[in-house]
Amino acid sequence: MAVLIHSKRYRSGETLVNRRKVYLLPDAIGVLKQFPKAKFDETMELNFQLSLDLKASDAIIRTTVSLPHGTGKKVTVLCFCKGEGANDARQAGADYVGAEDLIEKIQGGWFEFDVVVAHPDMMRDISKLGRVLGPKGLMPSPKTGTVTMQVGKAVQEVKKGKIELKSDKTGGLHVPCGKVSFTPEALYENARAVVKAVLDAKPSSAKGDYLRAVTLSTTHGPGLRLQVSSILK
Repeated sequence: MAVLIHSKRYRSGETLVNRRKVYLLPDAIGVLKQFPKAKFDETMELNFQLSLDLKASDAIIRTTVSLPHGTGKKVTVLCFCKGEGANDARQAGADYVGAEDLIEKIQGGWFEFDVVVAHPDMMRDISKLGRVLGPKGLMPSPKTGTVTMQVGKAVQEVKKGKIELKSDKTGGLHVPCGKVSFTPEALYENARAVVKAVLDAKPSSAKGDYLRAVTLSTTHGPGLRLQVSSILK
């Protein structure tokens, strides 16, 4: 069996963690911000283990949340639209705007974007990209607000920090809530917004303790177990 060897920086930071403790959110943020700095601005992430009926039709959580302080990451947005919608998308800050030209480019293996927004009129043409965009989580959908007649507004929301939340097949959910360099207050407000969105998305089939476990971690740091009941008070 392979032995996992952590870096000196990780081991140094781990001394700050009480593995038996269940942390209040502000305390967890404070501990993680004390960790020795990495060579890059690490992401602070909330990790959920949800109590879902994995056989139910609504077992997969899929929703969106607008982080009050954004993710700290520059998001590259591609928008499929024509005419006036294209002008709105450009004014809202879309990095790539087009129609058939972009479809051909993607079919050729180009994927230099993070989020796709589309006007409903373009969906018939975009459907041919389902096999390549779908597995990458890039296919636009009305459920996440990325298929809309108001493409300019959608682009603007994504640029400001609107992100998609989607649970995996085991009931796990991993959501960024900012960068370590963010102020504690900004991280706290972002995290609260994420937890509220996950609670609001609770499916009717979920039974018992829906938020079975929630931890807060950095990109290369250990997870700190959170006291969920106190987060939204």
